[in-house]
Amino acid sequence: MKKLLHVFFLLGLCFWLPAAPVTAAEPPAALNGQWKGPLKVPGGQLTLIITLVPLSNGTYYAALDAPQQRISRMPAEVTLKGTDITISIEQAGSKFVGKVKDGGTTFQGTWTQPGLSAPLTLTRLKAAAAPVAASKPRLTPPYREEEVKFVNTAADLALAGTLTIPAGPGPFPAVVLLSDNGPQNRDVEQQDYRMFGALADHLTRRGIAVLRFDDRGVGRSQGNHFVTTTADLVGDAQAAMVYLRAKPLIDQRYIGLVGHGEGANVALLAAAEQQPATPAFVVSLSGYGVPGRDVIMRQQMEIMRLIGSNPAQVKAALELHKEMVEIIRQTPNDNQARGKVAATLRFNNVDLDPHMARARAIQLTSPWSRYFLDFDPTRSLASVKCPVLLLGGSNDLQVDSHQNMAPLKSGLKSAKVKSARIAGANHWYQPEMKDWPLVNGEQQPVFSPKALDMMREWIFENTERPQPGPSATDKSATSTPKAGKKTIKSAQASR
Repeated sequence: MKKLLHVFFLLGLCFWLPAAPVTAAEPPAALNGQWKGPLKVPGGQLTLIITLVPLSNGTYYAALDAPQQRISRMPAEVTLKGTDITISIEQAGSKFVGKVKDGGTTFQGTWTQPGLSAPLTLTRLKAAAAPVAASKPRLTPPYREEEVKFVNTAADLALAGTLTIPAGPGPFPAVVLLSDNGPQNRDVEQQDYRMFGALADHLTRRGIAVLRFDDRGVGRSQGNHFVTTTADLVGDAQAAMVYLRAKPLIDQRYIGLVGHGEGANVALLAAAEQQPATPAFVVSLSGYGVPGRDVIMRQQMEIMRLIGSNPAQVKAALELHKEMVEIIRQTPNDNQARGKVAATLRFNNVDLDPHMARARAIQLTSPWSRYFLDFDPTRSLASVKCPVLLLGGSNDLQVDSHQNMAPLKSGLKSAKVKSARIAGANHWYQPEMKDWPLVNGEQQPVFSPKALDMMREWIFENTERPQPGPSATDKSATSTPKAGKKTIKSAQASR
């Protein structure tokens, strides 16, 4: 089994990339959500989860999760032709070929990868069975909530989201939530976990207004996510702050940005620009502190370390990584770069289909990828004047806190900075599974209570306001499983 898992783990070596769009002859509108199934392997089984999210340009976001391997949001290439579906991960020569059955509730077919061919049935998860726009039964939260739209005038596009405002007369401090790379909806949904939905619910219950919104090209937001760079997203963050300043219940002095992963770097770039909108404070959740190409290399090394790869395997993988990066950086012409990248991929994997090699080459040379490879997150930090909270998870395999927090902290020379590593938290700020509360007899993921408390307390410290006590209707304290259960219900209902 170890040999087989080595092959499967290689799938994670480029999970930093935005996932590939789905191409379809007749895109079925019903294919929206997540499908889960067990892949039988010698000595056991692996759980695979496929995510499909329709984008406003007619394509789909597609990604693969393997929770047992701690692989999350790994790019997948999906082709739909009528009821025929193919899901390919070309770097490892892996593929699922099957049929869409029962109105889209089931994908049934065969998974193949080197050394394995096995039947696989993927069943749509109940939590994602309904279209995004459909209403869900939910508890009424003890705060105001409204669907909103605001405009990034420079980019000429409208973004849609949810604004939650505490009960009471206000005005209230406010934050804008900025998501990590890859197209995300406003709740940052991942299986049974809604990272931003939970964060917004927690902060709003405790006196902080929150605006979270669908990324470009996702949900009800306009734009094309796949041609958007990190720098482009700064304009979206600024537009969100401008929108909040016009709301009478928002304290215009205290509008901050809370960013996750790439979103944290967007927040710091916005703080450095000063105009047209400057945040009063920034919370960085696993922001990058080193150039993008170094982040990718560290991710590859960490994954290979976990799977027990030998030194020769690690060396070969890193050499291929460096070769690909240099091809892209030194070849500005996209067509030429794609040809060279596709040829390099096929040379290193003779079984790789030419179409899939070309598809991966297009991803690797996208505007986002080109920008990210050369992105130095510390370059503009000296211009940041507002207070900054730097958080990182000790179990984060995607953005190593030791590697990334130190350069951010040292670069923020003109800012008041506090930093902390959250013990046990992964990249999505979930605590270790043993600390998840029970909901209806099953453990459910939650946002780290320690991280939530630290953010809330720090925000109030930097808004010169006393922390409000829990309201009579707030039963969401996270110190007991019972309270955690109620928190999850309200957070997951938030949309």
